[in-house]
Amino acid sequence: MTSPPGIRTRLFENVIYRLERASSRNHREAAHLITGRRGELAAYFYLRRQGFTVVARGWKSGQVRGDLDLIAWESGTLCFVEVKTRTTRAFATAEAAVDEDKRRVLRRLARQYLRQLPVQDVPVRFDILSIYLEPEKASEFELFRSAFGWD
Repeated sequence: MTSPPGIRTRLFENVIYRLERASSRNHREAAHLITGRRGELAAYFYLRRQGFTVVARGWKSGQVRGDLDLIAWESGTLCFVEVKTRTTRAFATAEAAVDEDKRRVLRRLARQYLRQLPVQDVPVRFDILSIYLEPEKASEFELFRSAFGWD
């Protein structure tokens, strides 16, 4: 007897979260880096539950500084997803952290990624996924599809 794909994904997600928690306890790492890693992992599973096909996590070009948090397909569109995670809403929204400098870097990285694809004419968009991991609350996700463009 096989289990439905949703149950397998949820079990896999729980195992990964437990391993991640155990790993972070064994290493001295800044709190914001741990929060960022937790957010990117949560984003991966969130996008999968939304029907995205994630093809890359933390992609780096070697020629341009920075990385693309998640690259995924949604209905024939290649999505470059910038993940922003916060533990509070008290200051600014998570998506506000994607300023013009960050957008410029993401565009450069996306061009590098697209150059390696066998097909050059694919629809592309830039999304921002804000995640709030507030203590004692369920995680909240807000996906901004086509948050910005090429210019």
